[in-house]
Amino acid sequence: MERNVNRITQADKYLLDKIRIGNSQAWSEFVDRYRGRLLSFAKSKLIKSQDAEDAVQETFVSFIQTLQTFRGDCALETFLFSLLRRKIIDTYRSQKASHICLIQDAYSSDFEEPASDPFEQIAGPSQTASWYYRADEHLDQQKNMLTEALSDVIEGLKQSLNFRDLQIIELLLYCHLANKDVAKIMDVNDKNVALIKHRCIKQIREHVETISDGPISEEFENLLTDIWKMQRFSCPKRSTIGAFFLGTLDKQWHEYTDFHINKIGCQFCRANLEDIKTESAKKEDTKLQSRIMQSTVGFLKKA
Repeated sequence: MERNVNRITQADKYLLDKIRIGNSQAWSEFVDRYRGRLLSFAKSKLIKSQDAEDAVQETFVSFIQTLQTFRGDCALETFLFSLLRRKIIDTYRSQKASHICLIQDAYSSDFEEPASDPFEQIAGPSQTASWYYRADEHLDQQKNMLTEALSDVIEGLKQSLNFRDLQIIELLLYCHLANKDVAKIMDVNDKNVALIKHRCIKQIREHVETISDGPISEEFENLLTDIWKMQRFSCPKRSTIGAFFLGTLDKQWHEYTDFHINKIGCQFCRANLEDIKTESAKKEDTKLQSRIMQSTVGFLKKA
């Protein structure tokens, strides 16, 4: 069973410490680890390969420039994707391109007001890298409490293999769809969707109220959407996506991963999947190269 990790790992901390003191080998290893999945994501958003490569390069430049102040409040991959999203938006704005449709755009929901700037819809949450440096200490505290509460809810659903409720909550909070649209997608009754949402919100509210000194922000539910998009609680681990690609996942996990990647259309996980496919193809090429060499090297002296 997968356990979602939303904070930086000890292994990543060790690698970053080496980078901070100027270890070029560590930086090369870091770039090699994340380059492929970032490039796959950028290519899914930008038409020109050169624009995608430029966006990835600028992402690594931005990361190295802000490394000294990076607090490790989220996984490295999540932080890098947040930086890359901004680079892609800058490219769209400079080219006056239209935004890419996600599942939210397929439903004429009146659940929320459209963003005044269409490029902000590409960005996802309003918070970006600067989300970690907000001066409003009270709001930051509430976000931390909501992050913990929401993480507990999602992990509980995963551990109990209650993927139906997880999918419904993901559509409601992550995709920010209306109840009626979620009911249509999941082929369930509107009342069931409302009940699941009420139960989730109640659990989160009770968790926060037990440790909070003040009232919860009026933007409570909007904060949950922002937090989910920033922390990517429901994104399967890369190893899980790899097992999905190989067809070795248990049925329930396979069905959920398929839903998350292909129904939700999570661009981050799709980028990971494409990168895994590319790596797999390279490994097969390497194996073939080795087989050819082994079977032909003996003939070299005779040629």
